[in-house]
Amino acid sequence: MKLIKLLTVIAVSATLFFVSCKPKDADIKAKVEEALKADNMMTGTTVEVNEGIVTLGGQCKDDSCKAHCQKTVEAVKGVKSVVNNCTVTPPPPPPPASMTTVMDAATKQKVTDGLKDIKGVTVTFEGDKAVLAGTVSKDDRRKIMQMLASAKVMSDVSKLMDKK
Repeated sequence: MKLIKLLTVIAVSATLFFVSCKPKDADIKAKVEEALKADNMMTGTTVEVNEGIVTLGGQCKDDSCKAHCQKTVEAVKGVKSVVNNCTVTPPPPPPPASMTTVMDAATKQKVTDGLKDIKGVTVTFEGDKAVLAGTVSKDDRRKIMQMLASAKVMSDVSKLMDKK
């Protein structure tokens, strides 16, 4: 009987010892946050811990930063696994393709030559725009628009009227 009681006490003590040795989620979270703050590449990262599983959130500048963040957290004692919900900041959009911004003499001459056979149309140049005025047929309007597009010229055709 004494042996059974002794074995029961040893079993309970061993169980309590092993359970108490396991790192607590709060301790793991503190260690993970400390490791992340040590690297200024990973500032602004959020950390949640549940039964040793660490969930990361926040933004990273690129994929290598996200991978580095995960490796740093995996190295912390007590972390069982990492759920990396960090998002990568998208790169800025490329600048829009622009038309000719400065109307050079060759471009002005190209526009003038393209309009010389079309009667009733006048062109003036205002900065980087060709301003067209007059009355034209639908076929002439199509020719004008094609010529302006091929010359890559910004234009104002609001003063062009269609013949009736």
